[in-house]
This record gives sequence, structure tokens and C-alpha cells, in this order.
Amino acid sequence: MINYAKMLESVSRTFTLSVKQLPGIVRDSITLAYLLLRVSDILEDNEVMNPARKVKLLNLWNEILDGKTSVEELTSQLNDLDGDDPEVSVAKNAGVLVDHLDSFPDEIRDSIKKHVSNTTEGMARWQEKGPYIQTEEEMDDYMHEVAGRVGYLITEVFAYHSPKIAAKKEELMPLSREYGLALQTVNILRGMKSDYERGWVFTPQEFLDEAGISRDQLFEKENEHKALKVINKLTQKAERHLRHGLEYIAAFPTHQHRIRLACMWPLFFAVKTLALSQNNIEVILSEVKMSRDDVKDIMSTTMLKGWSNKWLKKYYNDILSEGGIKPAY
Repeated sequence: MINYAKMLESVSRTFTLSVKQLPGIVRDSITLAYLLLRVSDILEDNEVMNPARKVKLLNLWNEILDGKTSVEELTSQLNDLDGDDPEVSVAKNAGVLVDHLDSFPDEIRDSIKKHVSNTTEGMARWQEKGPYIQTEEEMDDYMHEVAGRVGYLITEVFAYHSPKIAAKKEELMPLSREYGLALQTVNILRGMKSDYERGWVFTPQEFLDEAGISRDQLFEKENEHKALKVINKLTQKAERHLRHGLEYIAAFPTHQHRIRLACMWPLFFAVKTLALSQNNIEVILSEVKMSRDDVKDIMSTTMLKGWSNKWLKKYYNDILSEGGIKPAY
């Protein structure tokens, strides 16, 4: 029997921390949704497969989610991938995940299928279009497909659980997209070097043009001054999305502290990463990461004080200020 919690932890220890905070069916639903999205991720990100194969398998996965094709049609085509890789293991267990989805209430099952399917379709479109992004609008389009739609999914699961959240769903949905875009912008900052090494540059060409630097020059140490302009442009963009993400969390009822915490931790981890990234050339040369102490401090502090929206805003501003970032509000 599959232990879904352990499978989740094998591919994302940090996200597991948040999921463990969630109540009952919300925790189980989002665990499964995340694992289904991981199937899409491995088909999009795998370094062995070429873009044409990725598009083919993503479209096949979409057909499986729509109930048009047997899941074995997908898993039988993954035998050449490293089964010891935890992410590949998730993809090879796609059949178990799809079967488990049918055990959830219809409303949750249909929401997960819809958003995972839409995300998968968006990934396939970007595999055909990539690997370079020309404008900020295109960057937002990509991030919407891989993260903004996830914001919609978790909000619908939260609304199923809580009538008070359901009553605010119309207000929450656009903020949930911003929440997703915020986390993805920071992911792009963290992964600039590794993405470049696998052939992708998610930084918009217009940001590079504004700094007077090419994609390849961006990763050369002698261009540090121009590269920092690009980094800071991305940190400013991330902060604009993050403050809307904070509004998203603040809109949840304060008595839903476990749901608030589950959303709070990824957001404040992103805010801390952003503060560390500002004016930091290591973003380009390697990767910027929080320390374990940073993670523990954010978790313990928010558990004690995260009930207060006033405190959340101050905490957000304080972390940004540590990195010399002036909040947009």
C-alpha cells in the first residue's frame, strides 16, 4: 500500500511541512493533488527527454486525467527513466495516484482533475513554445500555467472544507493566482543557473535588454553589475506578487490558523529568499538558500503570532527590510 505522505516527503520536504498542518481531508486532497502535479513536472523537467517527447507524454497524461486513455499508456513509456529518482518514482506510480483520486468526494475530485489537467496542457504548450521568454507578460503566462492554477486548486479545496472560506471565494481566487505567481517568481530566481544549464531562461528578454546584457552574458562573472540589475528587477517583480499573496492569507478567517500557516510558510520562505537575493550575485553564480535556522525561526514565530493580520504585515516588511527591499506598500 502506498504511503502518500512519505512519497510527498521524498520529493519536497519543505512543502511537506506545510501540508502536515492542514486538517483531515484538506491535507489528503492537497497531498494527492501535489503528487499528480509532480507527474506533470517530471514530464516537463526531465533532463533525459527531448521537448517533442515531453509534449507527447504531457498530452497523453492529460488524456488520462480526462479519462480518455489508460494510465498504462503513460507508465509503459517511462521504463528508460531512473526508477531510483523519487520524482520518476512518482510518475511511475501515476496509476495508483489516479485510482486514489476516485476515493475523494466528487467536488474535490473534479477540481483536482480540472486544474491538474489545465496545468499539464499549459506545460505542453510551453514545451512547444520555449525555451526563451520575451516579455514579462509571457513570463506571467508561463507562471500562471505552472503555479497560478495551483492557487485556484488549493482555494477550491479550502472552500470545500470551510463555508466561511467558500463565502469569500470570489475575492480569494484572483489573490490565489498572485500567490502562485509569487512563489514561482522566487523559484525562477533560485533556479536561474540550473535552468540555464538545462537550456531554459525564464528571465524575460525585455529585462535583459533593459540591463544591456544577453542571456549568455548574464551568467559571466565579469558582467556582475548588469546581472545585478536583472536580479533586482526580478526581486521587485516577486515582491509585487508576494504582497498580494499576503493579502490572500490575511483574507482567510483567523480561526483557520492551520490553513493560514500552511500558506504562510511557503510565502515567508519566499520572502526570506527574496531578501537574501537582493543585490546578491550568488543568484547567478550558484543558488541562494535559506538556512535551516531561518526555516525554524519562520515556522515557530508564525505559529505563535500568525493569528494577527497586523503582525503578518509587519513581519513581512521586516524580513524584506533585512535585504534592503522597500515593500511596495
